[in-house]
Amino acid sequence: MSVTALNAPTASTPLLNRRARFGRRFWTSLLIVLLGLLMVYPLGMLVYGSFYTGSPGAEGVFSLAGYEKAISGQNALILLNTVALSLAKVIPSISVAVILAWIIARTDTPMRGALEVMITLPFFVPPILTAMAWSLLGNAKTGPINGLWRWLSGSSEPLFDIYSFGGVVWHMSQYSISFAFLIIVEAFRRMDPSLEEAARMCGASQLRTFRNITLRLMLPVIASCSVLSFIRGMESLESPLFFGTPAGIKVAVTEIYNSINQDFVPNYQYAAAFSIVITMLMFLVIVFQWWLIGNSRSYQTVGGRGFRPGIIRLGAWRWVAFAFCLLFFAITVVLPVGQLLIGSLSRYIGFFSLNRLTFQHYTAVLEDHTIWDAVRNTFILGIGGATAAMALGAIVAYITVRTRWRGRRLIETMAWLPWIMPGIVLGVGYLWTFAYIPGPITIYGTLWALFLPYVAMSTPLGTNTMASAFYQISVDLEECSRVHGASFLQTMVQILIALAWPSFAIGWVLCFFGIMRELSASVLLYSVGTEVLSVEMLKLWSAGQAEKVCVIGLMMVVLVIIFRGVQILLSRRINPLKA
Repeated sequence: MSVTALNAPTASTPLLNRRARFGRRFWTSLLIVLLGLLMVYPLGMLVYGSFYTGSPGAEGVFSLAGYEKAISGQNALILLNTVALSLAKVIPSISVAVILAWIIARTDTPMRGALEVMITLPFFVPPILTAMAWSLLGNAKTGPINGLWRWLSGSSEPLFDIYSFGGVVWHMSQYSISFAFLIIVEAFRRMDPSLEEAARMCGASQLRTFRNITLRLMLPVIASCSVLSFIRGMESLESPLFFGTPAGIKVAVTEIYNSINQDFVPNYQYAAAFSIVITMLMFLVIVFQWWLIGNSRSYQTVGGRGFRPGIIRLGAWRWVAFAFCLLFFAITVVLPVGQLLIGSLSRYIGFFSLNRLTFQHYTAVLEDHTIWDAVRNTFILGIGGATAAMALGAIVAYITVRTRWRGRRLIETMAWLPWIMPGIVLGVGYLWTFAYIPGPITIYGTLWALFLPYVAMSTPLGTNTMASAFYQISVDLEECSRVHGASFLQTMVQILIALAWPSFAIGWVLCFFGIMRELSASVLLYSVGTEVLSVEMLKLWSAGQAEKVCVIGLMMVVLVIIFRGVQILLSRRINPLKA
């Protein structure tokens, strides 16, 4: 048979093309509907609730009362506090993160691999744990740090009070530094050192080279990271709730939380209206971030030729850098975890004595069925939510990266929509959503009420992780598989999934961490019997059972270490040359 005959179109070719087009349209439409229900519908119901005076599901009328209160002069001060706190922690956080990233990526500091793991650990520890620990450590009257200060200095005044504006910034910064470090350290590793070498050859000192060359080349990454850090500060609930509320400092997320959970009559309309205001502000910040990224091409530092980032010899200063990294780890991990350990062994929190050690709180936690129910719920939601989010993210990433299907940009936009909605705002949207689900379906009061928001919040991370993996896999591998007779499903399983599964696993671990530490949406959507660990710890803390909280916190820290170890092993499998 001739080549011409082989390539000649058959009678079934138009039919196959029609089936392929129908299949693409069907799956694209199905995905758009699914993302619409998860991402867009809650936002639409949030807008509806912002005009409706009644509680979700109750009678009411439409009015602008919620917006009138949301844009009042009092709330202008709340927004100012929110922005001020976020900005106040961005500058020191990014500065410390840049120094730490430079030490790990570009110097000969000893044990850089181990130090990198230590520096990133605070990112994976739930903020509610460190908030509870620092509320004990930094208490102006009974905190051990202030007690040690009084003993050493003889002063009657505390060194610092954690329940203050500075205390909120202090706690937010610890998480923010690790978050920024994860981004900046990789940028340092990918930066071509040729310009730095040229500056050094022209007689510039190490400090001048770092200031005039390195930092300027890193400016787009640092600026983008600063915007992301600012966004995370706007979304943070734990720090303002624990340290700002007792000091009378109100921010947007605590105002929304209090309007539903703390007011005598929950004001759902005001919460929804204020949530819309915050979402619009977040959208403007995201647009600013896109503008920064779009104007960063003149700062490109990775060319087509191969290079190895230069390692700077610090001499005796390498031990100073080593000590600086250890100091950060001690402050952000050792001190809080040590406080949790001491609290778990003390008969009464704040009164520690070696001859009065007790394990009664461990026994109480192990025998508390409510806590074990929360553990079970956390694992069910964490495992299920992370799996669903990564599967959905993989599908979205495949369509947007590997195809030219119509509607792929709409799918990508819808998948990223939760990125501009803080967790507590998404929680308010889902409250209204569950109240108006048509038919006999009941979601609120079940684990589904937490599962669906968790999937929505985790999908952007899953999409980003899998998109990065798919970009690295050559399209030729798929085409070669299909030419040799493999079906679409076989190609997906044996080529794409086989090559991308380590990235999927890393993304899964990150999503699991995110769900495990999530509090802002959970505290609005849980009900009796569906509590998760973060909510249960908040309830125990509010009830004065801090000793139990310390025990649960230590259990969660152990889980963090285990899952962090799994993630590191998977990361090294993807990039075995990484330090």
